[in-house]
Amino acid sequence: MSERRHHRPSMPGARHFEAIEGSTDPAELGVAAERAATALVRGGRSHADQALVDRVVHLADVEGLDTLAELWSGAAADSLAGSLWRLYLLRTWVHASPAVAAEEFDRGRAHVPVSEVVSGVVEPPGPREVRLLVDQVLRGVVQGDFADTLFRAAAFARVTAAGRAHDEREHDRYDADLSAARLLTLAEQLERAARLELAGTLS
Repeated sequence: MSERRHHRPSMPGARHFEAIEGSTDPAELGVAAERAATALVRGGRSHADQALVDRVVHLADVEGLDTLAELWSGAAADSLAGSLWRLYLLRTWVHASPAVAAEEFDRGRAHVPVSEVVSGVVEPPGPREVRLLVDQVLRGVVQGDFADTLFRAAAFARVTAAGRAHDEREHDRYDADLSAARLLTLAEQLERAARLELAGTLS
């Protein structure tokens, strides 16, 4: 296992997003995506001020999820860029549907209790609590250990997927099961990325 490096990230500047918007070359887009992800997660900083933390948490709000999708959605799941895309996708969904997220998480706790503990949602898990959790998870990109950040997000997604799959009120079981399976896949992808990060091979 290689030695893990701990750096405070720098924030990708506006030039990263301007370059992406003006690029039509898939190769250039891929390079820009990798550079932006690396700058965000690996960029060296002596400290992480609150302004930087807030910018990281609200990046999708400021730049738009469509911009982040163009930047990172095509990246491999087991990459920095792919991991960041999944983190922001999860946060965007929770902020858009906090009551649903809280209900599904609460329902899923009985089925995957270990993941419930790892995720760190406070008791009882309401809309406010799940919004706070996903914001806290994204702060880990700046302030904490990136592997822990990925593990926590994966655990939250796994519990929520279980809750979605066990919703007895759902009339269209096919759609519900498919949606739960997709969320479970996201959880598994984040877990794999976290393990790669622990091994020092996530890039």
